[in-house]
Amino acid sequence: MSSGEVTSGRRPLVVVMSGAGISTDSGIPDYRGPNGLWRRDPEAEKLVTYEYYMSDPEIRRRAWRMRRDGPALRARPNAAHEAVVRLERSGTPVRVITQNVDGLHQLAGMPDRKVLELHGSARSAQCTRCKARSSMAAALERVDGGDPDPACEVCGGILKSATVMFGEGLDPVVLGEAVALTKACEVFIAVGTSLKVHPAAALAGLAADHGARLIIVNAEPTPYDDRADELVREPIGTALPALLDRLAAP
Repeated sequence: MSSGEVTSGRRPLVVVMSGAGISTDSGIPDYRGPNGLWRRDPEAEKLVTYEYYMSDPEIRRRAWRMRRDGPALRARPNAAHEAVVRLERSGTPVRVITQNVDGLHQLAGMPDRKVLELHGSARSAQCTRCKARSSMAAALERVDGGDPDPACEVCGGILKSATVMFGEGLDPVVLGEAVALTKACEVFIAVGTSLKVHPAAALAGLAADHGARLIIVNAEPTPYDDRADELVREPIGTALPALLDRLAAP
């Protein structure tokens, strides 16, 4: 993004960094909240841990069943996702940095180029060897067709979702773009994220360090609450639309 694009116009650049909490109203459980997936089923974390996934075919088979049967690919955007799109369409420059892999911001209408997916996308599959990508839908068709652990059709390597698993690093290009946006924005809204997973969590502090107004919308306290200009504890599905509609007002 050019500096002219960031600073042009009278409206401030707003960055929305979203975590799992923004998608719970769409039927996708969060991970670390009081009723989060990792608390309810600690074994499930192995299904998205690179070392376990690569070394254990049974873990991979379970992971493919989870992808097929889980709610992420059937979920639809909710009022919070739609509010972000309304703000963007109001003429306010908006960029989304998301820790989610569900693609719901884009399904709600945010242009792909305005969404940075820090942890990748569950809507694509990727080979761990040759890095070839394909659609997740096509991979799941093979699972339904009787292949419980489909291999890459290009090189025969192990196939996984195009997401960043535990034990993998973030894409440095995507992270670099996120850092640049964070430094440039005038309003930084962290919504539905515990702000405990680094390096993504550090973006909240980085925004504050560079003079942005920091707003945290989350049910539980976060390590950055003392840096926030505004804290919102109300349910995201109603609180975020109210907040963003206020920002969109002329």
